[in-house]
Amino acid sequence: MESNYIIQEITPLQENDCFYLAERVKDSFTYPLHKHEVLELNFIENGNGAKRIVGDSIEYLDKYDLVLIGAGLEHGWEQYNCKMKEVHEIMIQFPANLFSNSLLQKNQMTSLRKLLENAKRGVSFGQKGCKNMKEKILEIMTTQAGFYRVLKLYEILYELSLQTDQHVLASDSFAHTRIDDSDSRRVRKVKEYIEREYKNDVSLPTLASLAGMTPTSFSRFFKVRTGKSLSDYIIDIRLGHASRHLADSKMSIVEICYDSGFNNVSNFNRIFKKKKGCTPSTFRENYHNILKQHVLNESSIAKKDKFHKKKEII
Repeated sequence: MESNYIIQEITPLQENDCFYLAERVKDSFTYPLHKHEVLELNFIENGNGAKRIVGDSIEYLDKYDLVLIGAGLEHGWEQYNCKMKEVHEIMIQFPANLFSNSLLQKNQMTSLRKLLENAKRGVSFGQKGCKNMKEKILEIMTTQAGFYRVLKLYEILYELSLQTDQHVLASDSFAHTRIDDSDSRRVRKVKEYIEREYKNDVSLPTLASLAGMTPTSFSRFFKVRTGKSLSDYIIDIRLGHASRHLADSKMSIVEICYDSGFNNVSNFNRIFKKKKGCTPSTFRENYHNILKQHVLNESSIAKKDKFHKKKEII
């Protein structure tokens, strides 16, 4: 299901480029919700009060904002309550194959491999981490272009992978990420079943039987392996699909409720608000508002480029 609302951005990167680097100072967030086929590391300073959308995640900016966004994942920033006149932004876009698979499989690359896997859903770093990484991100602007600047990017991404204050943004089912191969055989089998049957009744005895365990033992096992209770995991899968419908379709809230596996609209609204911080209708309004306010046309692109201080392809 493709959204009619999302802009597919064509980046300046060519097949043999390592990354694209852009720094700008701006007084407003004007670029529409969009996606592209490369990863993006985005650092913002003085964006207090702006709204960030990554997949089905909506968060509000503090003094610093630092996110790593995977290829094909919708994202954008909205002015919202930001009153700052000099918002400083550094953006680095790079292809997924910047790191070879054989390199990422090395023992020393475990944390980086996990970071890049999580980036498929978007990763946000806390204020302390942003502040700690600020100087290194600024350094890349003055590092000698070419090989040494590429090494600096490797260093930045590796150090980000070690940050403890980070969290994943979009849900699995919204981002269409595949089931992690590192999961145990039993967990993969259960997750695959839930992904197929989330619209229907998914019972604990059925899942426990798939895993060859008693219901009580399976509940404990699943929580230890995934960090979530079984009921929370199923709800998150259903909410991810519901959020995707809200973003991409014109289905009514009632239709989305039942199509996502919920059997009561009031319950759906309550759970959605508890988990997402807003009602389904407000989520849809928030998600599309960034496009209603910022129509992609020649003037918006011109304004985006007007505040570039530096941009470079490496």
